Amino acid sequence: MPIHDATNPSLGSRLYNLRKARRLARERFLAGRKSERQYALQLRKVARQIGELVLGMAPDGTVATHEQTQALIDTLERYGDALAPWAEAVAKRMVWDVSRRDAAAWEVHGKEIGVALRKEINAAPTGLAMRESLARQVELIKSLPIEAAQRVQRLALEGITTGMRASEIAKEIMRSGDVAKSRAMTIARTEVSRTAAALTQARAEFVGSTHYIWRTSKDGAVRPSHRAMEGQAVRWDSPPVLDHMRGHAGEFPNCRCFAEPVLPDRL
Repeated sequence: MPIHDATNPSLGSRLYNLRKARRLARERFLAGRKSERQYALQLRKVARQIGELVLGMAPDGTVATHEQTQALIDTLERYGDALAPWAEAVAKRMVWDVSRRDAAAWEVHGKEIGVALRKEINAAPTGLAMRESLARQVELIKSLPIEAAQRVQRLALEGITTGMRASEIAKEIMRSGDVAKSRAMTIARTEVSRTAAALTQARAEFVGSTHYIWRTSKDGAVRPSHRAMEGQAVRWDSPPVLDHMRGHAGEFPNCRCFAEPVLPDRL
């Protein structure tokens, strides 16, 4: 129900609109979580395959010779190269899903801001943001087995140079699938949010928005530097530096924050 203030009707209206805008922004955030779960499901398939390749070639985690180590590394690297077509298909689905959800959220918001501005939002050039995200996703997916190969190589080298026990090396090599799964989850969480942030910025700036309000998920998992940003106005052309990294809400690793665009007062 709208808030009514008999002494200041305009204040009550502004409070109502502010709360509605926050609700819509949070709904867009929750929709992003659905995209994240779907993307993570696909990336975990790559992690499982990495684990199976390692166990198939080193069932007890042992790669006793240089030739065996190199064969495992070569297999993982070839798998990374072969992933390209599948990675592109999966990435396209994620990027388009995020774009569709973001556009739908803007459409709902647009009903409150007038026909002219809504048309501008719908015409925003989001293609560049989508292409950049797609290219980034393909490389990140392909990097999963490549990173696993590099990790096996590093472990084998540590066994030679540091005297690390063979049993410990074997244990770590057998964890390759789990390590890849953890990395896959980080990619899904970070990249869906990062893609949504880029699309939101593209649409907002196109209609003249100069800044946004930083919003967090408001739970115990929010890192202190991001918690301090809650409610702060941030210029699109001046992303803050937090924990030695520069970026907007939603662009940091594992970040669950999101931008609430401040739109021009124009009907």
